[in-house]
Amino acid sequence: MLRLFLAYYRPYKKLFILDFTCAILAALLELTFPLAVNKVVDDLLPSGNWKWILWSCVVLLGIYLVSAVMNYVVSYWGHKLGINIETDMRKKLFDHVQKMSFRFFDNTKTGHLVSRMTNDLMDIGEIAHHGPEDLFIAIMTLLGAFGLMLSINWQLAILTFVMIPLMIYLSLYFSGKMTRAFKRMFSDIADFNARVENNVSGMRVVQAFANEKHEIAQFAVNNGRFRQTKLIAYRIMAWNSSLSYILMRFVSIFVLVCGTWFVIQDQMTYGEFIAFVLLSNVFLGPIKQINSVIETYPKGIAGFRRYLDLLETAPDVADTPGAKDVKNLIGKIAFNKVSFGYENKKRVLNQIDLAVNPGETVAFVGPSGAGKTTICSLLPRFYEIEEGSITIDGIDIRSMTLESLRSQIGIVQQDVFLFDGTIRENIAYGKLDASEEEIWEAARRAQLEAIILSQEAGLDTLIGERGVKLSGGQKQRLSIARMFLKNPPILILDEATSALDTETEAAIQQALTELSEGRTTLVIAHRLATIKHADRIVVVTEQGIEEQGNHEELLKTQGVYSRLHQAQFGAF
Repeated sequence: MLRLFLAYYRPYKKLFILDFTCAILAALLELTFPLAVNKVVDDLLPSGNWKWILWSCVVLLGIYLVSAVMNYVVSYWGHKLGINIETDMRKKLFDHVQKMSFRFFDNTKTGHLVSRMTNDLMDIGEIAHHGPEDLFIAIMTLLGAFGLMLSINWQLAILTFVMIPLMIYLSLYFSGKMTRAFKRMFSDIADFNARVENNVSGMRVVQAFANEKHEIAQFAVNNGRFRQTKLIAYRIMAWNSSLSYILMRFVSIFVLVCGTWFVIQDQMTYGEFIAFVLLSNVFLGPIKQINSVIETYPKGIAGFRRYLDLLETAPDVADTPGAKDVKNLIGKIAFNKVSFGYENKKRVLNQIDLAVNPGETVAFVGPSGAGKTTICSLLPRFYEIEEGSITIDGIDIRSMTLESLRSQIGIVQQDVFLFDGTIRENIAYGKLDASEEEIWEAARRAQLEAIILSQEAGLDTLIGERGVKLSGGQKQRLSIARMFLKNPPILILDEATSALDTETEAAIQQALTELSEGRTTLVIAHRLATIKHADRIVVVTEQGIEEQGNHEELLKTQGVYSRLHQAQFGAF
């Protein structure tokens, strides 16, 4: 894990060397003050040479000014190093999440993902900056101060050093406890975020059912658990801090008592005694530094472990070796002995065979859960088939790159997702480099132009999160407009008009009919009136594909389609 962490320093070698060098020099300069005091008290003060005392202080001030510059570099550029590494990690994690399949998102809460990209990496920058730097400098300062203390009085230096192993042991002991506590805390934060995200996005449902009190009670559970975990973590930190404090104060008093005894015994001069006391404080400084790192380290390491867990989750749908970019597909689709099931459950599809000709409109009907949406979700490889193959224009979709495959397929769904932004941005999502005229042309073809012109801000009208400021019909037209911009050869319409009123449905249906012209179109529908003019209707049940044919042919067979039609429209 340490090797994986250190790899993130590679792009910032120069910055790391600058920060590290300045930190070392600043630490070394800290050792000059005790030596200067020793010199002034033992040599310059008895001689009464005021001029030399004054010059010594000027030199010391110069050293402090240099040290201040070094500390500025460490504080700013060192934190810049940490922030750069933290930013790179977040980018890498976000890029990785873009590659994950629908199966991953089916099983992962949005709040958990947000938490892993924010809270989990919050302390990584501090660890990246202070971790290696502070530990190295602490050890170096410890050894440097101890060496100088040995040169002044080796007996007192050894007596002082006896306490250090105990202090380091305590720090390491509490570090292990804090790592476990913070790992649990990050998990609780993820649950907390998921609860808030769920509540806010579902607020209309909450208020419609008057379940605010229930939500408040549920939130109180997550909030209380989060509070308790933080208290446990900070109790461990408090024990570590308090024990370290009392041990360091004990060392200071010990040096004061023993040093006084050595002075009385004429084994130390006054200047050496003062220098030794000052050096003992410098000597204890690294212990405080190590403690500080150890308090931050568990947070950072717990977050980094969770970061690695997600980063090492391989996408179950990915480009196969040697996958090629495809362009200008005509849309000849074939499902060959295709089988698929969700999460090791009973198979939804079993040995399905289906052929769709270029430019043909094929509608899928049948009971809920039979596999209509699954068939259409397998075509863009949102899920990976278990057996068989799916080809487009005779090419196995697994031998195409995901980007090129999905760029050839357009999907219009019943539950339209729109981004929080403007109408312009949401239409242009179909073609990110679209010109103004192309956007307006797409809006006109989707029968959205009049709606846009009625808005004061026109294309720059803000539509709110998930398009909350638009009606259902307006959302559908906007999604159709961006599909006109994308202009794919294959189109999937998933219950695209089922939630609309009759008048709006007729207008949307007209836009969809225009959109479908010249494209291979797969339509999922429950309302049979919307697909009676399809070139072919495929009836899907739990047994697989039961019937195929056009509207009139299927009515004559007196089969499943005929019964569905009779259930919706009565006698025929």
